Amino acid sequence: FTRQITRPDTHPRTAGWQWTMLIVLSLTLALQVLLADRTRLAADAAWRPLIATLCDALGCSIPPWHQPGAFAMLSRDGSPIVGRSGGLNVQATFRNDARWAQRWPVLVLSLSDADGRTVGSRAFNPREYLGASTTQTELGAGQSAQIGLQLHEPNPDVVAFAFDFR
Repeated sequence: FTRQITRPDTHPRTAGWQWTMLIVLSLTLALQVLLADRTRLAADAAWRPLIATLCDALGCSIPPWHQPGAFAMLSRDGSPIVGRSGGLNVQATFRNDARWAQRWPVLVLSLSDADGRTVGSRAFNPREYLGASTTQTELGAGQSAQIGLQLHEPNPDVVAFAFDFR
């Protein structure tokens, strides 16, 4: 009988390049997921800086920040328009207190009577209160804006008005 030599079980070694490729492919997949979902992630304050940095480096775009609650009304004033019956001149100044620039908000103006009932309300798009010639599409972080509206009062009992941002 011949004696058989037993060899210890050897496991095939994975080549180093295979591990490198696995890491590169995993990072590429993670990058693709971030870029594909960038709109949703950019709406989250925690993710936005990372997504903005990636898009700056890769040349993609993210939607503008949208946080209507970050607009703060600094001052507002209403006065009758001289020589025009039922005319109301409304002036307002507001500021963007968000961390990033935002598109101009939709302004909702509500008129109230002495009992606090709303007698009229209207939403104004940025083009309506800024004018058609305005080229600035966003209000920067910390920037303020002053607007003026000339309105026709829907009811002579109007004594108060309020703004809301959307």
